[in-house]
Amino acid sequence: MLLEALYHVPRDKWAYAYDPKTIHLRVRTKRNDVDTVVAMTGDKYDWDSTYFEITMEKAATDEMFDYWEAAVLPKYKRLSYAFRITSGKETIYMLDNGLYRNCPAPTGGYYEFSYIHEIDVFKVPDWAKDAIFYQIMPERFANGDPSNDPKGTQPWGGQPTTDNFFGGDLQGVLDHLDDLLDLGINAIYFTPLFTSPSNHKYDIVDYKQVDPHFGDNELLKQVVEACHSKGIRVMLDAVFNHCSELFPPFQDVLKHGEKSKYADWFHINQFPARVENGIATYDTFGFFGNMPKFNTANPEVKQYLLDVAEYWIKEIKLDGWRLDVANEVDHHFWRDFRMVVKNANPDAYIVGEVWSDSLAWLVGDQFDSVMNYPFADKVLEFFNGGMDGLTFANKMGTILMRYPQQTNEVVFNMLCSHDTPRLLTRVGNDKRRMKLAVVFLFTFMGTPCIFYGDEVGLTGGGDPDCRKCMEWDPKKQDRELYDFYKLLIGLRKKNKALREGRFRFLKAEPGNPNIIYERMDSRVHFTIWMNNTDKPQVLSHPMVTNDWKDALSGDNVPTQNGTMNVSLDPYGYRILYRNLTK
Repeated sequence: MLLEALYHVPRDKWAYAYDPKTIHLRVRTKRNDVDTVVAMTGDKYDWDSTYFEITMEKAATDEMFDYWEAAVLPKYKRLSYAFRITSGKETIYMLDNGLYRNCPAPTGGYYEFSYIHEIDVFKVPDWAKDAIFYQIMPERFANGDPSNDPKGTQPWGGQPTTDNFFGGDLQGVLDHLDDLLDLGINAIYFTPLFTSPSNHKYDIVDYKQVDPHFGDNELLKQVVEACHSKGIRVMLDAVFNHCSELFPPFQDVLKHGEKSKYADWFHINQFPARVENGIATYDTFGFFGNMPKFNTANPEVKQYLLDVAEYWIKEIKLDGWRLDVANEVDHHFWRDFRMVVKNANPDAYIVGEVWSDSLAWLVGDQFDSVMNYPFADKVLEFFNGGMDGLTFANKMGTILMRYPQQTNEVVFNMLCSHDTPRLLTRVGNDKRRMKLAVVFLFTFMGTPCIFYGDEVGLTGGGDPDCRKCMEWDPKKQDRELYDFYKLLIGLRKKNKALREGRFRFLKAEPGNPNIIYERMDSRVHFTIWMNNTDKPQVLSHPMVTNDWKDALSGDNVPTQNGTMNVSLDPYGYRILYRNLTK
């Protein structure tokens, strides 16, 4: 076997407490190079009577490596362990202090998980595992109160630009909560609601006031109370990386320069603070001079923003925060942010906007989750014909092995957002491809999110075109697509196995764009069959039992001589299940 490929460290995603009684271990080996990996476990002070071997399961694979996983329940919350790795007649023992051909006597040099301290266990909100999120840009969702429309508001449904308004507001959201309930939504993610000169509100002037074009603080409280009464959680957008140039402390810096008491609230590289030839003399979000960047290491700035985070949790009983441009804010700030938010509401859900590998924020001291753009990119590439089944399975394996299981169970999965083209547009306006991607979204690990209007067929290119007004005329909605979303949401909500069960690919071959995968827990076993081609296909896979049913129609689906043969239309899918308990 290739010894250089063997990898394990006793921390982060490789060895972690999943709950107060369980430790998860992971090992990496070269792809298709190893037959078995066995975790040799015991207590360092009582090895002989606590010794227990666990044959690890191959949990995922990518282009180069296999990843093996096991859950261990140590008797005394401590764990010493080593790995016995076998390939044919070759056996290697992997310990903390090296690799051996013969097993060293325990427990010197073994890996250690010193103790499961419950306070250190990375806890995520259980409700997020069951959540179906719906992302709303209030300015574009519904105009429920024309009296608060901005000057120059355009007729609903017009072409969006970077600076036009259509009058959407919180009353519009309140008016349509029952529509969301009918769809099956049980969580809302609002883009920013606070006072701001723009239509998107990511340049905030007053962090403790709802923008008057949306309503007021009291109306927001009514919206949240109404949501809670209907079983809908609410998550707001925290823009703590930057503010508006109209933010009063920044205006003070513009006026008084170095003498301003707020001079250190921002990253001013040269006074006076100004924009020259499109480049600001202060740090900004991107190169937008109207969005100066906060110095979150400044104690006054930190306290101001943490007060804002706590204020809304307590004021409206907020269920979570989505953190804008989270990767550009210092880790010290986010650690304090988590403590403040979790003290105010231990069940709050914290989602960071990070577009790449985010493990540094997901080890229990900062975020619960991140917006999983890598998931969206790979899913859409696959269903747009950009890779075969094996490559897709490898990419998904990489994504699953990035984070601990508790994060995988609540990672924020979406297929588009206010920052990307619309889903239907991203799949070339092919509704069949769109449905395959949505089926995968609702049958994969993580917390799914729908961008408002996708369920009725809204299209749109990149910003600002993706930020169209919601279509409320039933005659202009794709009601068949709506019913499809409603059906898939209902299936996921009804079956815990689709939310927390094990995920594995059963069939993903080179040169073949079709896939079969499974989700299962101790009660139900699902298999999902997908024809990712424009021609009818028959997919086959060995099945030992003959008790499968179609999860959407309820029809029996028989096997033939131990093999399941499933006929699929072009870009068709089928979701099968069998009960594991009588």
